[in-house]
Amino acid sequence: GAVYDGRSAELSLAKTPYKLPASPQLVGVVGLEIHAQIYASTKLFSSSQVCFSSPPNSSVSFFDAALPGTLPVLNRRCVEAAVMTGLALGCTINKRSLFDRKHYFYADLPAGYQITQQRLPIAVGGRLSYSHLVGRKRNQVVDKNVRIKQIQLEQDSGKSLHDSYRSQTLIDLNRAGVGLMELVLEPDMSCGEEAAAAVRELQLILQALGTCQGNMSEGQLRVDANVSVHRPGEPLGVRTEVKNINSARFLARAIDYELQRQMAVVEGGGTVLNETRAFDFKSGQTVPMRDKEGLQDYRFMPEPNLPPLILYERETVPAHTDPRQVVLVDQLQEQLPELPRVTRDRLVTTYGILPEHSFTLVNEDGLVDYFVGVVQQTRAEPKKVIGWVLNDLLGLLKQQCLTVSQSCPLGVPLKWSLCVCARVCVCGEPCRQVLQELWKGSGKSAKHIVEEQGLGLMRDRSEIQQVCRRVIDSHPDEVSALRAGNKNVLNKLIGQVRKQTKGRADPQLVRAILEEELSRPPFHGETT
Repeated sequence: GAVYDGRSAELSLAKTPYKLPASPQLVGVVGLEIHAQIYASTKLFSSSQVCFSSPPNSSVSFFDAALPGTLPVLNRRCVEAAVMTGLALGCTINKRSLFDRKHYFYADLPAGYQITQQRLPIAVGGRLSYSHLVGRKRNQVVDKNVRIKQIQLEQDSGKSLHDSYRSQTLIDLNRAGVGLMELVLEPDMSCGEEAAAAVRELQLILQALGTCQGNMSEGQLRVDANVSVHRPGEPLGVRTEVKNINSARFLARAIDYELQRQMAVVEGGGTVLNETRAFDFKSGQTVPMRDKEGLQDYRFMPEPNLPPLILYERETVPAHTDPRQVVLVDQLQEQLPELPRVTRDRLVTTYGILPEHSFTLVNEDGLVDYFVGVVQQTRAEPKKVIGWVLNDLLGLLKQQCLTVSQSCPLGVPLKWSLCVCARVCVCGEPCRQVLQELWKGSGKSAKHIVEEQGLGLMRDRSEIQQVCRRVIDSHPDEVSALRAGNKNVLNKLIGQVRKQTKGRADPQLVRAILEEELSRPPFHGETT
């Protein structure tokens, strides 16, 4: 058919919600190339410092600027980071890997080529296991796997800053030469939601390993998505590449839009172009950038200034070798920390919380430690603590634009505030009030706030009994249903008692009193 890129359908597609698959005959195929900036103090082949907020061109060595006669010196930390990442993802670590030159000509690439590992990368194979939540309430966990083709070390490029007002482009080489791990994921995903979930899981793994900070807003994790559509049983379709996406949410939107666009092209009898596209987050559309370069355009060649990278096990280290010049794979294997999936399983098994709650705990940096700390200090029921943490604590943090790892303005760790609340009042509104007061920075302790505002737990049986009787008298229909055998109604009555006591009544004592009062024979004239 005629070449048709579907641009006439782009506006209508951008205005409609993404619902995949758009056609029962066509299915999406998604692969990812993820560039993770290695967490290291210096660059991959030079001693220039790595700092996101440095003034432009203030962290550029002679080698970074590609001055003649300069030679690369490999950063050991970057090698160790790539090996640890490969081990955590179940990859085969190549004990001998090679560096190559990949030629392309941009103003922010001074040498005219990038040093990478095309032929023999540092790690191959492997698998990324991830989960995502589905269902109306997003409380059903679906487990997925995506194969990892390879992990390779390579240099980052500089940044081109386009000034449209003056019609000029400014170059900042601070990022040029920063160490990257490129992780190539096979096309095992079918939609944007799966791709976003895989990237989030990888982000957590890298952060747990300490090999990449994973701050996507600072460009520490950038994703290229390879997207195509085809009919099951037929060869894969022509793919497009959506470049440099720096948000998991935008990644999902970009992929789903591109799948819909390609489905519209194919169903309209057109041909999908093999091109590179960018995602415009304002319009929600992908837009063409350039035709895809073939492999031959990059003119790959061996890097002549770097010998093969050799890795060792403890038993294979040559005699009289400087230990500072050796990377030991088995030693790095022993240093691997607990990975996010294991942490989630441990939280569910140990504390009996819901799987979807374990995702929230692990996804927020520092939240697992706070949750465990509160449970251990208060010895409260974990399901009650999870309510405090997810509802009260995270709500206040969001209001104040704070992270979990930060403390409240008083300098008191948040978990101690929750611990005090647990000892002197119940969860819910009283605990929320205490935390709000602490955030005001009045200098009062949590215990003082509880006593001053009368937020402490009600333990006077006679006082609670009076409230229970008032609730029973004012809810004759519920009492009748309960005495007729509908036990679920009791929870509603408990809720009414807690509402009248502003959440201060001990729920276990409330239940006991209500059951006792309702077990008595009704008085004359009382509803039966």
